[in-house]
Amino acid sequence: MLERQAAQSIAQALGQFPAVAIIGPRQVGKTTLALALAQQSGRRFHYLDLESELDRAKLASPRLYLDDKRQDLVILDEVHRKPDLFGNLRGIIDESRRAGIRAGQYLLLGSASLDLLAQSGETLAGRVAYVDLSPLSLLEVPHGQSQSLWLRGGFPDSFLAASEKASLAWRRSFIRTYIERDLSEFSSLRIDRETFRRLWVMLANQQGSQANLASLSRSLGEEQRRLGQQINLLERMLLMRRLLPWHSNRGKRMVKTPKLYIRDSGLLHALLGIENLEGLLSHPVVGSSWEGHVIENIAAAVGDRGQLFFYRSSGGAELDLVIEWQSTECWAIEIKRNEAPKLTKGFHSACEDLQPKRKIVLTPHVGRWNLLADVEVMGLSDLLSVLP
Repeated sequence: MLERQAAQSIAQALGQFPAVAIIGPRQVGKTTLALALAQQSGRRFHYLDLESELDRAKLASPRLYLDDKRQDLVILDEVHRKPDLFGNLRGIIDESRRAGIRAGQYLLLGSASLDLLAQSGETLAGRVAYVDLSPLSLLEVPHGQSQSLWLRGGFPDSFLAASEKASLAWRRSFIRTYIERDLSEFSSLRIDRETFRRLWVMLANQQGSQANLASLSRSLGEEQRRLGQQINLLERMLLMRRLLPWHSNRGKRMVKTPKLYIRDSGLLHALLGIENLEGLLSHPVVGSSWEGHVIENIAAAVGDRGQLFFYRSSGGAELDLVIEWQSTECWAIEIKRNEAPKLTKGFHSACEDLQPKRKIVLTPHVGRWNLLADVEVMGLSDLLSVLP
């Protein structure tokens, strides 16, 4: 089992909160990590998979099942399948607090962040901590596996597959399962599966582009409103990132349309039929694939300590990524694929607007050096190592 960066955050949260929710897409490793943490704790624990009819039946009367397990750790997998459970958990947690049991009772695993937040946010306010579990990042894989991570993506079964062929087969099966089974679970909308598949592929071809619903609508013959709902669904299922533009009140005309990224590079490549590294390096999407891969790794490392944006003004100022830290300072990051990066006028104009504390050009190569007195060049692993 690969060591996950989120493990420490989850263990700490279990020591402080009665419930901890681990949020991440299907097959990202939530169950494996939860069971490993439970075993390491040395405590008695119980695991229920709410996709199982037998386990759901055990919670037909939640109080009857959970009341005598207040001293134990209970893991509830795919908890969004039983939203009526949250009210019962609140009552048990409050009674346990009065009895002196204040932390570490429940691990809640969910595959749709917005669904789980909507169901539990108010009911369990002050009683639950949320920890995001993303696909594997560069900090979590063995040294020297960066290209394999980029090609295969960070879903553990894909990354650890015995061959490129087996990895691609797993990702194709994953995509098919979401289309054929999970659409109905995560949405009450009536969505045509073939239209949804074509939309997903079109978004992959436009990786890192600003959303143009009008163009997508013409190509797919679908209403813009419904396409917007389907893109929102991909985001809710934690498969797509909507990168918002940075803006301020400085009076400049800013581009307001977000950029869209398929979050996992391996899924992106499977949607595009890219089978190996040679095929990726010769594909037109290679630059935007690398950009999305970088952004996901940075997002996983930054966590809730900062927010990610891109920057673009009508005057041509442009930055691939802006990290706005909670301290209100920001970092400017330009993502390049070439060995000898050159800075554009748009980069300098954006830095004049933003006045970032650090200016960084990120390349695929390991090492750090200065391109200008105030502009650093570094590889992805080097950048991740200097994030505060």
